[in-house]
Amino acid sequence: MLRSYLRLVLFTFGLLVGVQVPGLINDYSQRVEAHRNEALEGLKGFNETARRFFDGDLQALVAHYRNSDDPVFRSDAISIASLLGRFQTLEREWLALQGPWYVRAWHVLAVPDPQLRDETLNGYSYQILLAPSAIAWGLGFALVFAWVVESVVVMVGWLLPGRRQERAV
Repeated sequence: MLRSYLRLVLFTFGLLVGVQVPGLINDYSQRVEAHRNEALEGLKGFNETARRFFDGDLQALVAHYRNSDDPVFRSDAISIASLLGRFQTLEREWLALQGPWYVRAWHVLAVPDPQLRDETLNGYSYQILLAPSAIAWGLGFALVFAWVVESVVVMVGWLLPGRRQERAV
């Protein structure tokens, strides 16, 4: 009987962890999009200047600023390059999150941007969504988690020398 309750506890724990996945993916996606939009807004004036004088090439604008004799322009080149690099990073993250659900899930769970991941986790509030995707994630994770833990426990029990001899008799 205790074993049945432990199975239920494992399953419930897996269910509660699994239903967090869609919320975490959603929060990460929203954070990426918000930062991307903010970086795009910061580049707006520079994009206009690059469009007017460099056929829209921001890298050419940065190079022009770097090669300027004016120290203010050289300093601004560093700032623009930094902002442009940040936007490009956020754009890659945003594009990675535009694929199917399993691509988004893999990206957020396995290869997210470390700064955005930490920011998302620090601001994340645990929630139980009753959306179909959350229910599917919860049940799937619960089944796999309970199966893996029980398999490990059974295997450890099987490998113990005293247990094997008792069963052989």
